[in-house]
Amino acid sequence: MIDKNKKLEKDKNVVFAFVLLLLIISTVYAAYMLFNAPSGIAQNEYERVKSDYVLMILQCVLGCIIIFLPSKVEHLFHIDIPDLMEIIYFIFLFCAIYLGEVRNFYLRIAYWDVILHCFSAAMLGAVGFMIVNILNSSEKISIQLSPFFVALFAFSFAILCGTVWEIYEFTADGILGTNMQKFMSGNRTLLVGREALLDTMEDLVVDCFGALIVTMIGYFDLRKKHLKLELK
Repeated sequence: MIDKNKKLEKDKNVVFAFVLLLLIISTVYAAYMLFNAPSGIAQNEYERVKSDYVLMILQCVLGCIIIFLPSKVEHLFHIDIPDLMEIIYFIFLFCAIYLGEVRNFYLRIAYWDVILHCFSAAMLGAVGFMIVNILNSSEKISIQLSPFFVALFAFSFAILCGTVWEIYEFTADGILGTNMQKFMSGNRTLLVGREALLDTMEDLVVDCFGALIVTMIGYFDLRKKHLKLELK
């Protein structure tokens, strides 16, 4: 068991270093291409202009920062995040930033954004359960929530994070002139009405769906454990 844990920790460090290195290289690459890329509107679907490289730099720099989030949380709150969960987190950053933004999977692969939002919502729902479990195990905090309220907290936590992400996209689009919320078409034509809201609302709906699946599974699992404890 100890050897297995050591191997998992080693794998985590390898994945961490690999993803971080790719993000750093991508940042340097995007900064170089920014000076050579044309301004204005892309002439075809896969051509990249200056605003695209600004977005790539923003995402890669953000990735280089938040990749350290699990270790910082462990240090500040004196908790142990499972190595497997950290590996999944690093793989998500790889898929979302490197494959999605740098390798342009958002355009090349249909529903890539939808898949990632569903996956991230499910992961955040699991994090919500972990937070409650940490609070329940803490000697400093006396709290025991019912399975329903644990699931409700996990669901709300996942939706909150998804909403904050949409606020980040909206803010970046307004300040840097990017198109993260897809309010413009490929030729920079402003969308109106329902079409302008489609990407944001689709992301939020998928976030709710992914979080709901995980929290329902977690709820029934906790409820089953509680019933067993009551019968003893």
